[in-house]
Amino acid sequence: MTRTLSLIAAALFLALTAPAALAKPKTTFTIRGAGFGHGVGMSQYGAMGYAEHGSNAAQILAHYYSGTALGTTDPNRKVRIQLVADSTSLRISGAKQAGSRKLDPTQTYTVKRRGLTQVDLSANGKRLATFTAPLQVGGDVIALSGVGSYRGVLEFAPTVLKGLSVINSVGLDDYLQGVVPAESPASWPAEALKAQAIAARTYAITTAKSADFDHYADTRSQVYKGVGIETAATNAAVAATRGQIVTYNGQPVVTYFFSTSGGKTEDVENTTLGNEPKPWLKSVDDEYDGVSPRHRWTTKLTMRQAARKLGRLVQGTFKGIRVTKRGASPRIMTAEVVGSKGTTPTDGATLRTKFGLFDTWAYFTAISAEKAPDDGAPSTDGSGGATIPPRSFAFQWPAAAGVLRGTVVGGGSRGLVQQRVDGRWTDVAAVKLRHGAYRYTATEPGTYRVVFGDAAGPSITL
Repeated sequence: MTRTLSLIAAALFLALTAPAALAKPKTTFTIRGAGFGHGVGMSQYGAMGYAEHGSNAAQILAHYYSGTALGTTDPNRKVRIQLVADSTSLRISGAKQAGSRKLDPTQTYTVKRRGLTQVDLSANGKRLATFTAPLQVGGDVIALSGVGSYRGVLEFAPTVLKGLSVINSVGLDDYLQGVVPAESPASWPAEALKAQAIAARTYAITTAKSADFDHYADTRSQVYKGVGIETAATNAAVAATRGQIVTYNGQPVVTYFFSTSGGKTEDVENTTLGNEPKPWLKSVDDEYDGVSPRHRWTTKLTMRQAARKLGRLVQGTFKGIRVTKRGASPRIMTAEVVGSKGTTPTDGATLRTKFGLFDTWAYFTAISAEKAPDDGAPSTDGSGGATIPPRSFAFQWPAAAGVLRGTVVGGGSRGLVQQRVDGRWTDVAAVKLRHGAYRYTATEPGTYRVVFGDAAGPSITL
């Protein structure tokens, strides 16, 4: 018993007298970015900014789509939009005709599938007729319960599963009346709305998603919400540009558009939208995009959160992200996920998806920091960190108060050391990375951090 007590006492003495173990380094992970969308073609907020500064629709479109001019197309040509991919039962009202059968527009009807090739029409629980698919239902405006109200014709057909699909066949400019207010706020300047109408009209006739329909009703094509979203201002923009489209060498071309450029658009071949250069889809400066709330943005995560989002892209312990190639704008083309056991190649689109970012215009900075013992080594800038003159009121300690050290992945090669003074961070020194690491010897005790770009590392008390 006495021997056991002696061993415990010895162990306790050693624990109390031994040097304190250094804490595990703290790390911050900051993502700074710009823009919202794929970055190709017309920035909608930028177009709004140009309109506010006096540009008309033709000038706005000529800026974003290099070398293009305006042409015309038939505003009544039909486009086909998939409203419902698969549903077991659908209700409609406002219909005047189903196939050759006349309907009461004040009556609500139910449409269901029958077998592989037929569609039933019922009212008040009673089947009225069976049609060979596709069943075409017409009216001035047809309401599709739970979906919206639409001009043109609704087509119902059995799917390969067990339900029905619904396609809206509608005239081009009637379609646009349900697109423009869904893509650009009706309160925007008239010239911006006109530019949106022309770009959307051109996109509608130059892209098709399948043999069965031309467009989805969402961002896979362009957002379409039917009659319920129409406004006087956006309908006026469609009418004022009736049939107008964007052309290059006299031919209509694909007119991609998106929300926010961050100040510069991107060459299409540098994105997931295309592998080949297109002369009208080149990077251009976007002078007035700053009006967008997504012009600049910042996201902060813990290293654990970031690693969880990246999943199998991380080898070992997550250390950071290193961008290896950017496009004509700073949008990421290729990058590496850095782990303790190796790096994994990736690209901007993957990182955007993994982190849920607004755009691929992003900078990733991982900064670690810890208090280290002073071994007499100089700070990384070769001047003890004293490249910024010390504050006149600072008490100069005769010996170093402590050493701040750490690593940086993705933040550039030069940064600043800041000290917390009277509740504010104050620059006290410059630091330079050496092999991805920094070191700063403090001359007075306090709380310190390093900043690389706009990304701040964790605060450490020395």
